[in-house]
Amino acid sequence: MIASELLGIAAIPGGGELKLMRRVGSNGATDYMIVLGGNELMNSRMRGSEEALAEMTLAKLGDRAPHILIGGYGMGFTLRKALSLLGPDALVTVAELVPEILDWARGPMAALTGDGLDDPRVQIAHGDVGFLISSGQGRYDAILLDVDNGPDGLVRDENNRLYSKTGLAEARAALRPGGVLAIWSAAPDAVFTNRLRRARFQVEEVVVRARENGKGPRHVIWFATRA
Repeated sequence: MIASELLGIAAIPGGGELKLMRRVGSNGATDYMIVLGGNELMNSRMRGSEEALAEMTLAKLGDRAPHILIGGYGMGFTLRKALSLLGPDALVTVAELVPEILDWARGPMAALTGDGLDDPRVQIAHGDVGFLISSGQGRYDAILLDVDNGPDGLVRDENNRLYSKTGLAEARAALRPGGVLAIWSAAPDAVFTNRLRRARFQVEEVVVRARENGKGPRHVIWFATRA
């Protein structure tokens, strides 16, 4: 078994810590993992569903110059896919609560990051994506959330608000008419699907594969449209 190397530790505001791990395979391929306790939150080999989060959302908007909010940065797969599809007048706000995530992106994972963080269409918001949503009031064409492994506060308890009745009402208010709230999850959740509908969204639940080649675990993305 190939051992993983610890590259960094980051404290999560409110408690807990994230670890950045690296594993080099026998074929020389390098994988990065961000881990919370015993949960692997993301892996550089599993980017397909994170890219689908951006690609499928933008397809629903049909607009090459929207203002979209991405929370959080992760390994940047969603951001880079969005930038590859958006026009020069688009605006992408990236909310990242843990500063070290961005340090890792510019440091050990710079080869993955490319120039995404320095793209003139990108603005970085250091802090809680929930604050940007609650103060948004019709600001965004789309809100893309991949801050937990599903619609519950895995990374920190405060994130539970994002998926609550109150949080969904705030997200709906932050979207322009026709805007889309897209939420990534490692697994389906029928209770949350119903909660989205009760929050007056038009809801589509899509199953996507974790890997770019259409293989790997099945993940879920909810697309909730403000009609």
